[in-house]
Amino acid sequence: MRCYITGRKLLAPGVTLPDAMARAIGNGANWIQIREKDLSARELYELASQAVALAAPTGARILVNSRVDVALAAGAAGVHLPSGSPPPQRWRSLVPSGFLIGVSCHTLPELRTAQEDGADYAVFGPVFPPQSKASELAPRGLAGLMRAARAVKIPVLALGGITEENAGECVAAGAAGIAAISLFQ
Repeated sequence: MRCYITGRKLLAPGVTLPDAMARAIGNGANWIQIREKDLSARELYELASQAVALAAPTGARILVNSRVDVALAAGAAGVHLPSGSPPPQRWRSLVPSGFLIGVSCHTLPELRTAQEDGADYAVFGPVFPPQSKASELAPRGLAGLMRAARAVKIPVLALGGITEENAGECVAAGAAGIAAISLFQ
């Protein structure tokens, strides 16, 4: 599993987010998490709708960060909840069957809580020092990722400093896949 987390402010001049999403899909991303926190609900809906249409022929899945309402309205495959969000089980009665709900986690207790609260998957990190933004969290390393992947039954995606060179190591450590911004941009 390869998840491109968008970051339009980090794109090269002249590159649009739909261009970047298409390129990421072409480079093997099968999930795209739209993480554009500063957009209005309408702008996010328009972007997510465009992404759903772009991804449909490829089978890639679109996830919207934080906004269950926007994800549902745009026909996205799911939502990704930052840590500290209402638990996934709170949303289950509002979303259709098969709608993915993922959670960001940074510790083993957060992973266990995400699983208990009904998350379909978790993104865990940072595994390595992030390339796209500063992080106050110490990198967990491959050993930390291995402990995380073994601690729960839900798929765990590695996040933070993921490159083509270390992505395979993350999977070998037990991750179900990788999630990244810089790798795909």
